[in-house]
Parts: sequence; structure tokens; C-alpha cells
Amino acid sequence: MLISGPSDEPVDLSSVDLVGPEAFRSGDQHRVWRHLRTHAPVWWHQPRQGGTGFWCVTRYADCERVLKDHQTFSSEAGSIIASVDHPDPAGGRTISLMDPPRHTGLRTRSMKTFSHTVVRAKSGTIRGRIRDLVDSLPDSSEADFARAVALLPMIASGELLGLPSEMWADISLWINTSLAPEDPAYATGATVAETLAMAHHELFDRFTDVIRARRRRPGTDLVSLLIDWRDGDRPADDTTIALNCYSFVLGAHSTTPHVAAHTLMALMDRPRIWDRAAVDPSLVPAVVEEGVRWSSPTHHLARKVVSDTRIGDTPVAAGSWVVAWVASANRDETVFTQPYVFDVDRAPNHHIGFGGGPHYCIGAPLARMALVMLFEELTSRLDRVEPAGDPVHLLSNWINGIVSLPITAKRR
Repeated sequence: MLISGPSDEPVDLSSVDLVGPEAFRSGDQHRVWRHLRTHAPVWWHQPRQGGTGFWCVTRYADCERVLKDHQTFSSEAGSIIASVDHPDPAGGRTISLMDPPRHTGLRTRSMKTFSHTVVRAKSGTIRGRIRDLVDSLPDSSEADFARAVALLPMIASGELLGLPSEMWADISLWINTSLAPEDPAYATGATVAETLAMAHHELFDRFTDVIRARRRRPGTDLVSLLIDWRDGDRPADDTTIALNCYSFVLGAHSTTPHVAAHTLMALMDRPRIWDRAAVDPSLVPAVVEEGVRWSSPTHHLARKVVSDTRIGDTPVAAGSWVVAWVASANRDETVFTQPYVFDVDRAPNHHIGFGGGPHYCIGAPLARMALVMLFEELTSRLDRVEPAGDPVHLLSNWINGIVSLPITAKRR
């Protein structure tokens, strides 16, 4: 999605469509969200093409409440707009589609994979692979940065998840296809449904192979931990484990590479920040943090209302859906000073780019580490990076992604 500055132009809410993905690819929804924050912070989005309507919340405080209050706003029927009309069939079976207390038990077990001790032990290997990624960018000739960083989630988490490196490229391709099956870059079937079915088939075949191998020879990775997980008195079956593998890999690919691409775009427009980071690497974590806020890689997160409630002055009935527009919350003027400025000196920076509440991104520390390593290597090894063409934005109402980002890099 395009990212622009604030606009005071009036918005005709009767014509606003926050479901169709094309407006996110070619337009700038921040103008709409700013209008909603000011004039209709809890707004009913009319049904589209015979579907179901839903509530939109756009202010930081309201979005934060929806994400934190799992007793009122449930994740079990789905967590994206597509779930409003088609509840997720994996509901209640994956970490992203469970509510506490079941979610808490699975999250606690999974966090062993992403503990500081485990991540620290892998940090040298991860940095080496990221350095190789940066070194693969040609000197003074065109490269596609978005494609170069497409494997960044696998570089950071592949081994921890238990996925063999020879599978990484295929898994990355098919998970991106499942993220945006309507995008022409990933269209492999005659229809969106056919493309999505093909992606799921390819992914679950690979996950099942890994699960079977780990049952024979367990390790310390996530797949091995999930094999030993018991949901109450029941051991997890292969399908449930595969669904959770899918959930973890999907989460990694929906954030890390797109934050990297959007942050680089911001730095190409602001070479002084690049120069500051090159001289003072301690600035890089702040660059990454602002990059997450700025890009807000997940446009929205959806929840189903469990019991009648109110959001602000608006009554919201049980059974209805609420969509928290995270990208809008991260531009809320009551929380962020000059929110439309990319400010690496912003402190504090309490963005919700990694979500919030029980479903706060479990891989956020790992994603931050990988992104910091990436921009440390980029700013230390490259003198300048310049655009070499227009970026191609992902066709999605959920992910603020970049499919292609042509650049020219000059080495130091």
C-alpha cells in the first residue's frame, strides 16, 4: 500500500471499501483511516456483495482493547476480514486461532523454541546468512530487494522451526501464495480458490514429511515440541501439528520481509538517516522499530464478539465482527507525535505493529534481531542504495507487502 502524509480532504464513507484488495495495492488508505479516527472511530462497514458487515475500529486505544480483551473479542473463528464470511476451518486448532487458556498452554510450550538462550545460540549462523544475502546484491547494477529478502523469515526461523534448508525456498514461495492468492505474482491456478488449494497442498505435504521425520528422530525444534504437546488429555495429531507449522511460517512471512522492504524505501527517501546509521550502528534498532510502526505490515486483525459490549459510545452485539485497523492505530495523533514522519528518534515508540494481547507476535524478538542484523549489514557494507524503478505492492487487504522493489546498491 502507498504510504503518504496526512490529508484533510473529506471522505465519502458511503463509497469506502476496506475489503477489496485493489484499493490497498494502488491507493493510500491512510486518508480514509484518518477521517475515521476523527469522525467515526467505531464505524459499521456495510456488507459487500452479499457478505457480512463488520465494525471497524481505527483509534489506538480501541484497537489495543480489541487485541487484549480475549474474553470479549475471540480469535477462534478467524483473525482476518476473510473470516467474517468464511470462518477459518482451523479455528481452535492453531496458536493464532485459540483463546486462553488453551492458547496459553501452547504458547508457553512454543516459546521454548524462541527463548533468548536458543536464539542467542543461533545468532552467529543467522548473521552469517544475512551477510551472504547482502553480499549477493550486485554492486552498482539493478537488483530486486523484495525478492532478495523473501527468504529472510526462513533464514531467521527455519532451523528453529525444524524445517530443512532445502525446503526453505519452496515453503517461502507457497506461503506467500497462500498469503495473497489473488495477487498475479502468485496466481498458479485458474481461480483464487484453486491457487490457495494448490499452495495448501504443497505446504502441508512438506510439513507432514517433516513431522514424520521428527516422530522418528525428535530434536529441540518447534515441530518436535509440538509432537510432545497435549491439548488436555489428547496428543496432537499430524494435522494439528501441520496447521501450527503453517501458522508460525505464515506469521513470519507476513511481517519480516515487508518491514525490510518498506524500511529500505523510507531510508532511500531519507539518506541522512542511512548515513547516521552507518556511522552509529546503535541507531539501527530504532530504525527497525520505526520501520515496523511506519510499515504496519499487518493492516488489520479481526475478532468475533463473544458477548454484548460497547466500544466507546457504540454498542456492539455478540456474534458481530470487529476489525482492528492496526495500521491506523500506528498513525493515531493522540499517541504518536507527527505520526506521518519517519522519525528514528521517536521515544517512546509503543506501536502495535506486532499485534498485542495474548496473540502478540511470538516471533517478534527473533524478527527484530533479524531486521537489526539486516540493516546493520546493509548500512555498513553499502554506501548508498537508490531506487531503480517503481515498487510493486502486494494485492492484499491484510498484508502491507511489497512484491518487487528494484534498487541499485553501491558498495563502500
